[in-house]
Amino acid sequence: MQTHEKSRTAYGLPPFPPSAETGIQCRICVNECRIPEGHYGYCGLRKNEAGKLITPAYNQGKLSWYLDPLPTNCVADWVCPAGTGSGYPDFAYTPGPEYGYYNLAVFFHACSFNCLYCQNWHFKEETFKPKSETVDNLLKSLTPSVSCICYFGGDPSAQIIFGLHASKKALKEKKGEIMRICWETNGSVNRAYLVKMIELSLVSGGCIKFDIKAWDENLHIALTGVSNKRTLENFEFASRYISERPLPPLVVASTLLVPGYIDVKEVEDIAKFIASLNSEIPYRLLAFYPHFYMNDLPLTSKKLAYDCYSVAKDAGLRNVSIGNIHLLR
Repeated sequence: MQTHEKSRTAYGLPPFPPSAETGIQCRICVNECRIPEGHYGYCGLRKNEAGKLITPAYNQGKLSWYLDPLPTNCVADWVCPAGTGSGYPDFAYTPGPEYGYYNLAVFFHACSFNCLYCQNWHFKEETFKPKSETVDNLLKSLTPSVSCICYFGGDPSAQIIFGLHASKKALKEKKGEIMRICWETNGSVNRAYLVKMIELSLVSGGCIKFDIKAWDENLHIALTGVSNKRTLENFEFASRYISERPLPPLVVASTLLVPGYIDVKEVEDIAKFIASLNSEIPYRLLAFYPHFYMNDLPLTSKKLAYDCYSVAKDAGLRNVSIGNIHLLR
């Protein structure tokens, strides 16, 4: 907790989710901050000013974006339409990898977690800068060759209202064309918003990529500063929709193999949980690279990666993959 506090106050962010009894409550994500007057919520986007919650407008946000040539290094690239043609011709332009097309990669500069190994920690430097972007400006990048939008960060949860509005407008502008809506998230968003995310991904052929960082709640809090209960509950809820569109996969899970923390036992428990919901859910094990306040850790070993792969398969999952193999040592 001391390390979490240090890592956040360095950027002017609240060390922990505020819980003032007289504060204004925000219900966007799992933290459900009760923000005292004159202070910000955990994500740094919402402030209590004179008893009023000041929040970004639905069409404005702190974000950046770029066009990423397909197929790209996506968490779901081994099962998604962009990487495999899954869902062709309804949800993919080609029966194989979508060469010649692009993903509009949207990076949100805020997060509901505080991962001590965050590889994108630089976004914290942008949170309190006055500049914000609009939905209309973002969608200027929707060229005819863009076949999917993927929201990540940071995390989409803190700015989900912007993401939902942008997605609806993008689907309207690209009506009659392939336009997949995908989310890469820690799964901490309010259930009501998750339902809207699922609906947009279902109809467009997109997927929701849940980053299940740990199984043990204490370990999860140590690594991210926040409980994983909402993540697991939301993952279970999202899995109920899989039967509505088996292909391409609606729900994908991933776990970063943090040396010394995320071990075979953690992966086994996560895999058993996923398999108990649906054994067809794709599960990707990601190799770790040292970053942020855990930059003194080693890379993930080949032994750990392949032991975790074996235990995930033994747990009953039929579609397991190891990502970032080039980082294994």
